Amino acid sequence: MSKDTIWIGNDHGGYELKQKIVVFLEGKGFTVCDVGSDSTEIVRYPHFAVRVARAISQGEARRGILICSTGIGMSIIANRFRGVRASLCTSTYMGRITRAHNDSNILCLGGKITGEFEALDILEAWLTTPYEGGRHDISLGLIQDAEVALSKDRAWDPPESFFIEEQGRQ
Repeated sequence: MSKDTIWIGNDHGGYELKQKIVVFLEGKGFTVCDVGSDSTEIVRYPHFAVRVARAISQGEARRGILICSTGIGMSIIANRFRGVRASLCTSTYMGRITRAHNDSNILCLGGKITGEFEALDILEAWLTTPYEGGRHDISLGLIQDAEVALSKDRAWDPPESFFIEEQGRQ
């Protein structure tokens, strides 16, 4: 596993799990940039999600982790940023597949719904699974096209030729 910096953000619901994840990451040789809440005192998750998502979007970081009580709110706000592919994972299989097929660059976890050992297994799968590319590049290209159009307040529809190609494969 390469030495890398992983940005991590959390709210109060993700504080305890974050503590475990930071120890795990540092034990694997990662540097952790912790921009999350430092307690279980109630805070608002968008403040922390934005820090990590912006770092990914602007190229300051390659990967990030966001943790709130369920991971849902974090994934919603993070995916508003261009170039971010934040994935809420509740199983090891999801952690592996979101890297292999979606080239996920932010892992979202639920500190109140996913146990410590399951979360660490998900994280391990997410960290070690490479992006497969190939046919998955088509979908990521469509996502990038949509991001460009939608960021300019334009409607976006996949090219008509895409539908014809897909129907021909069935």
